[in-house]
Amino acid sequence: MNNEILLYAPLTGITKGIEEVPDPTFSQKMMGDGIAIEPTEGKVVSPIDGEVLQVFPTKHAVGLVGKSGIEVLIHIGLETVDLKGEGFESHVKQGDKVKAGDPLITFDLDYIKEKAKSHITPIIITNGDQFETLQKTKEKDVIALDSVLLGTAVKGDSKSDESGKMKTKTSVMQYSQEALDIVSAVGGVENISAATHCVTRLRFALLDEEKVDEQALEKMSLVKGSFSANGQFQIVIGQGTVDKVYQAMVTETGIQEASKEDVKAAGGKNQNPIQRGIKVLADIFIPILPAIVTAGLLMGINNILANPGIFGRDAPPLIETYPQWAGIADMINIIANTAFVFLPALIGWSAVKRFGGHELLGVVLGLILVHPDLMNAWGYGSALTEGEIPTWNLFGLDVQKVGYQGQVLPVLFASWVLAKIEIFLRKRVVDSLQLLVVAPVALLVTGFLAFIIIGPITFTIGNWITEGLVTIFDTVPIIGGLVYGAIYAPLVITGMHHTFLAVDLQLLGSTGTTFLWPILALSNIAQGAAVFAIMLATRDENLKGLAGTSGISAWLGITEPAMFGVNLRYRYPFIAAIIGTSIAGAFITLQGVKANSIGVGGIPAPLSIVASNWIPFLIGMAIVIVVPFIITYLIAKEKLK
Repeated sequence: MNNEILLYAPLTGITKGIEEVPDPTFSQKMMGDGIAIEPTEGKVVSPIDGEVLQVFPTKHAVGLVGKSGIEVLIHIGLETVDLKGEGFESHVKQGDKVKAGDPLITFDLDYIKEKAKSHITPIIITNGDQFETLQKTKEKDVIALDSVLLGTAVKGDSKSDESGKMKTKTSVMQYSQEALDIVSAVGGVENISAATHCVTRLRFALLDEEKVDEQALEKMSLVKGSFSANGQFQIVIGQGTVDKVYQAMVTETGIQEASKEDVKAAGGKNQNPIQRGIKVLADIFIPILPAIVTAGLLMGINNILANPGIFGRDAPPLIETYPQWAGIADMINIIANTAFVFLPALIGWSAVKRFGGHELLGVVLGLILVHPDLMNAWGYGSALTEGEIPTWNLFGLDVQKVGYQGQVLPVLFASWVLAKIEIFLRKRVVDSLQLLVVAPVALLVTGFLAFIIIGPITFTIGNWITEGLVTIFDTVPIIGGLVYGAIYAPLVITGMHHTFLAVDLQLLGSTGTTFLWPILALSNIAQGAAVFAIMLATRDENLKGLAGTSGISAWLGITEPAMFGVNLRYRYPFIAAIIGTSIAGAFITLQGVKANSIGVGGIPAPLSIVASNWIPFLIGMAIVIVVPFIITYLIAKEKLK
């Protein structure tokens, strides 16, 4: 009998290695091997003939079983369970028979891109231990039902039954002991604040995560992995089984069933005020990061064209040698600078949305703070010295007519005030008058407060932060670079690195350059170098593939796959990367290396570095490539035999 099994692409889009999925459940293959697709259309079709094993209530995932017994999970996007089914429409239900090409789920792709963590869609074989090694397509672009995505074969002589049905489903009570063992491993019933499950994993809000016995969890054959994220402790079980384990856990222990919102809320209570504040900053700055990074890359191109010394110590700017390029350079500069000139509008949009207000009002608030009739914030220092700052007279109170271009704190605090006023008014103004009352009053009150109180106070605080950092790095640069180089990668683990994006933007707005971002770029390169050493040292083909793809990702600015998939797992590559970054950070800070924009934090980073600092920065790059690579390789050759 020919046991060859072919799975067709269930979506149209761009293929990605499963190791590139920014979620450890999938990238570390806790649920099984597979492949991922970045969809370009919002339609999922069946990749095989078979039966619908499960459609999750929020419609973001569907499980199938083929006639051969192969089980396939299609998980649309990441963290899409939080969308509660909005943007998804299911066309099948559990138990339906399907043929390859039958529509399973349609979804609003633009909505998923905007609201979810990612729209990348993993396609996982969850019972791969029963089949031969997966053969994955080498095509980059695939078309639903037209492209073969995966190929495999049944191991040995095992056959599915003629009807293609699964064996009789295991009863919930079969998992009673496993459920009790899991509860015991997470610290017992008394340590569980709330518990729920999604399509693949149990999710716990625990009172004390220190009580978790991770070694006990690792020994359970049912458990494919565990990790903590966003105040929740998550245990990966797998589709079709996780709901039975959860029900057994509820039955055996008396734990009350909870919704995902309950667990999310309970998990949030486990975070201290600093963690919650960092999460707020991450929620605000991550959505606008693509615009900032794009602007940084374009500014790098402009730097090459317009700055002297690029092609030699005394070489004139390229546009002086070739004047016909001057217009192009100027146009690139305008396109690149826009995101920074109108930065408060970007922050206002994201911040007001995060605080629960209408994002369009946030855009207007940000634009108000950079109105051209206001004095440019970059000229404030010299104008203050000369006593030429224009003012309004409000009933005898002089208010400075100063804009907040490039500033972060004023628009952040003003956005919070705007959102709270808007929410307050929306609850109290009748629907027929909301358009005439809510937005005008909210903007007017917030605008006055921004210019009279919020702006001046936060502008001063921002300058204090800037001056304090500049003083530290000017006084003891080698210590500043060494320490920041050592702590940046650990900050990524905690999520606290998002805080420093705001600091970088504040430095750029106040001084025109930042000395912190170049160290960030070196840290990313160091993580990539360490993981490349693992790739060369290991004989494990799966680890070699994971290390190769995650290393490339790190060198292009995305370090999470390298850090969480490889370096933290083995620890010594992570430590080696920190050592290299500390040495390089101390060196480039001592040399006064600065960036004039925030670009891609990896190999393309020199485009964002001040031209006169290129040589010391390139030396720093050499340090973070060579040092982590050598340390990791020498240790890995012994440990990965």
